[in-house]
Amino acid sequence: MSSLFERLLTRSVNLDASDDEQKEMSFFDHLEELRWQIVKSLLAMIVAIGVCVYFADFIVNDLLLKPLKTVGLKVQVLSPYGIVMMYMETVLIGGLILGMPAILYFIWQFIAPGLLPKERRYVSRIVGFTSLCFFAGVAFGYYVLLPAALSFFAGFGTRTIDLNIAIDQYISFVLALLLGSGLVFELPMISYFLTKLGLVTPAFLRKYRRHAIVVILIIAAVVTPTPDMVTQVLMALPMFVLYEVSILVSYFSQKKKMPEESTA
Repeated sequence: MSSLFERLLTRSVNLDASDDEQKEMSFFDHLEELRWQIVKSLLAMIVAIGVCVYFADFIVNDLLLKPLKTVGLKVQVLSPYGIVMMYMETVLIGGLILGMPAILYFIWQFIAPGLLPKERRYVSRIVGFTSLCFFAGVAFGYYVLLPAALSFFAGFGTRTIDLNIAIDQYISFVLALLLGSGLVFELPMISYFLTKLGLVTPAFLRKYRRHAIVVILIIAAVVTPTPDMVTQVLMALPMFVLYEVSILVSYFSQKKKMPEESTA
């Protein structure tokens, strides 16, 4: 049984045809297929951006600014174009977050021809689980990381210094935090895919667990848009759990793969 990596390099054009009727794609066919999937992803993102434009005031006032109001902090505009840039960034990043399921679907559509017929049946489930992981990360960032970080910052005001926040910088901070949290929660799916490619094994992940802890701390420091230790630790803790989940995902992926390889 060839590895998934080899099968991705020899993707077929017709997914519904039998194995004898399938035709291998050339390098330029690969590029053309990739181009179309990118175009579809961009179209999906444009639609999502349009939705965010329509609900822009609700997203900014009722979602993004709500955690700030909860801890008693105020926002202010420090530049003439601050609000304009804030709304532009909100709809762009919001469109990326909202359109993520469609983008993931088109990514898997590009990968699907390299999968076995039995594996293709689970593409919709994989896309659903990948999207679930992403939105779980976004929810964790919004309901756990963001309130903790803002509460930490709110404690630094003094009688002579008012702690007011520039609205464009605050929105950038929130969106970066939410997007980073969503991407971090994709760790189990990355483990699944790398296991299918034959690049990692459960034994490999267990062996380098201590190294992974260091890497996770570094990633947490890079992903969190602020240098405070509270936010970084809160980001790192679920990553430790997700790493252990990734070991289980890799184990079951490999276990499911071994009977197929023995019949090859």
